[in-house]
Formats: sequence, structure tokens, C-alpha cells
Amino acid sequence: MEFVTTREELRTIYKTPRPTDGSIRKELKGLDGHCRSFIGKSPFVLIGSSDGAGNADVTPKGDKPGFAAILDDRTIAIPDRPGNNRLDTLENILRNPSVGLLFLIPGMNETLRVNGDARITVDATLRERLAVDGKEPQSVIVVAVKAAYMHCAKAFMRSDLWKPESWYDRATLPTLGQILRDQLALADSAEATDRWLDDDYKQTMW
Repeated sequence: MEFVTTREELRTIYKTPRPTDGSIRKELKGLDGHCRSFIGKSPFVLIGSSDGAGNADVTPKGDKPGFAAILDDRTIAIPDRPGNNRLDTLENILRNPSVGLLFLIPGMNETLRVNGDARITVDATLRERLAVDGKEPQSVIVVAVKAAYMHCAKAFMRSDLWKPESWYDRATLPTLGQILRDQLALADSAEATDRWLDDDYKQTMW
């Protein structure tokens, strides 16, 4: 198998069509009204990061719509709620601040892409502002926006992602307890692991 190794070779493959003027000019250096509105309605964002040594990670963050706070036209604050404590994204940010964000709104095929530099803070005022039911995030990822732009709908249209008729029947798919039992050779049953996960979700959501 041969691989593409240069930009010139890549451009000979994707020579038609070239990026349109609009696709270039749509990249903003900050958040305009449409970007701010989109983030304010989004309950879900994917954060792409890398440690700078070739190890990459993408992690989901989700909460009530508007959970990612816009501090100003060039700054977004994303609360870090309780998780598995692997801290992959946070440790990557300490090594390499560059991140890519993909904001989604359920039912909307277009997405908002944001690239920037991230830092981690435990600022008391910001954590209090982002609290849910009195429970503050453990830390906050603050992203300095370098580029923001709307991404077209083709991937979502091709995948029928938001169409319930295209979804698998959840009952036909393995539970996480079943998957972990098989992958980790757990002594506990899949049912017991699922019950533990359900209890954990209820107690540590925020």
C-alpha cells in the first residue's frame, strides 16, 4: 500500500474543485453573533488534542445547552465534570495547548468548528459560574479562539445521524457492562457491572 506524503501530491488528488473563496473567507478570527448563538444552544462538544509527540485524543463534553460559557468574542470556557480521571485531554493541554473543538446541536446537520489554544484553570469565580445544582466543575478548560467557522452538512446527511429510522435498536447492541466484561475479563457478571455503572452515573453526573 502506498501513502501520500507531500502536500503537492495531496493537491493533485484533490485538484477539483479547489477550495472556494467562500470556504476560505468563512474562517473567522473570533466569535461573531452566529457562533455565539450556536455555542449557546449546543449541549455537546468534541475536543481534539495532542501531546505534541504524536499521541492524539478526542474527548466528548456534554451538559445542558450553553454549558460552554463565552467569556468574550475570543474566549470559551468549558467545564470539566467528573469522569474516569484518565485526564487525557487535560494532560495533553499541559504539554501542547492546541485544541480543536466541534460543537453540535441535535437535529442540525451543520456544526461549528473552533481551533485555538487551551489552558486549565481552577478559578473560584469561574467554577462557581459554571456550577450545576451547586456542584462546581473540578476545573475549567479556557480556550483562546484562533479560528471559528461553520462546517457544512454533508457528513451528517450521508450518515443520517439524526434520523431515528437509521438508528440501531439499542436492545440489539451489547451494554457497556458486557463489553467491559469481555475486554477486561471481569469476574463480575455483565449485569452487575451495568448496575454499578448506573449507580455511578446517578451519583457523579456533576
